[in-house]
Amino acid sequence: MILKQHLLLTLYSFCGILLKGSQGSFPITQNVTVAEGGTANLTCRVDHNDNTSLQWSNPAQQTLYFGDKKALRNNRIELVRFSWHELIISITDVTLSDEGQYTCSVFTMPVKTSKSFLTVLGVPEKPEIAGFMKPALEKDTITLTCNTSGSKPAADIRWFKNDKEIKGVKEVNASGKTFTVKSTLELKVDRKDDGVTITCRVDHESLSSAPQLATQVLKVHYAPIVKIIPPPELPQEGHYLTLVCDFNGNPTPEPVIWTKDGGELPDPDRMTVNGRELTIAFLNKTDNGTYRCEVSNSIGQDNAEYVLFVYDPSALADQTATDHAVIGGVVAVVVFITLCLIIVLGRYLARHKGTYLTNEAKGAEDAPDADTAIINAEGNQANADEKKEYFI
Repeated sequence: MILKQHLLLTLYSFCGILLKGSQGSFPITQNVTVAEGGTANLTCRVDHNDNTSLQWSNPAQQTLYFGDKKALRNNRIELVRFSWHELIISITDVTLSDEGQYTCSVFTMPVKTSKSFLTVLGVPEKPEIAGFMKPALEKDTITLTCNTSGSKPAADIRWFKNDKEIKGVKEVNASGKTFTVKSTLELKVDRKDDGVTITCRVDHESLSSAPQLATQVLKVHYAPIVKIIPPPELPQEGHYLTLVCDFNGNPTPEPVIWTKDGGELPDPDRMTVNGRELTIAFLNKTDNGTYRCEVSNSIGQDNAEYVLFVYDPSALADQTATDHAVIGGVVAVVVFITLCLIIVLGRYLARHKGTYLTNEAKGAEDAPDADTAIINAEGNQANADEKKEYFI
């Protein structure tokens, strides 16, 4: 009986050891994601192993490594680390065909396995912008397209006008395991868009360092807009005058044409043109008139006018003195009227106050005693009720 109990206890202990060993000998793996062209490391670990070999096999169930022994001849597959508790292999220059489920096996009884799924990201190609072949005209609508292929999953395309994002229309097409993405942008341009940079940006999880970019600088042609900038001081006889013909246009307008009163400049010796500037030396009354600046380019033309009036310096000084005298006279009149109003208002208030006190005391002046004075005052009060005073 005692021997039978001892045998049962030994059997239970042996089964417990086997159960514990089998639980600790399950392989542990994890899924791996890598970009196309990168390196994937497949790791298999076992906590408890009694010198049982580990094995990695590919999605086609071909053995890659059995322990530290290479089973499949492939230069891209290498052993990284091997022990009875760990087997790590690497796959370099990963391609989309390497994607799939890899298996790590521990050859116990029965064989135990663990799956690791290798995900390969397709890297999108550098985008290209098409549709802008020549300078656009102001108020034209241009259509730009941006294309990128080879992404997995499909990449995202975003448009930017300088630093401001603008919306485009995206189209995705599958091509085998990868995707081709196309985005279309329609833009109505004006003169402010000349020189603006349009950027097509491709975002994808495989582009960890930086997104893919393509840029296009816009060229917009527009007619010139002209204005004349005069000097800040008034033109006076004997002085110099410089007028600046300020304009913008694309292509650059040239040449600048200056005229006076619809004809050529009458005195070329004193009136000189240098680029955009017209300079008139030793101004006199004969220079009075309308001066026009006119420019044109292949898109259109524009002009601006300036009416010149030459002042006599002495008359200008007299006018300044007269203005000062007028201003001083106005100020003096305003002060005088204010003082008069204050005096009249003061006298009126003083007179009103005296009259009020006199009416109150009336009747008490001729009274022989105090009682009579009170009676007279009450009588006056009654009479006062009949006369109503209004104070404005």
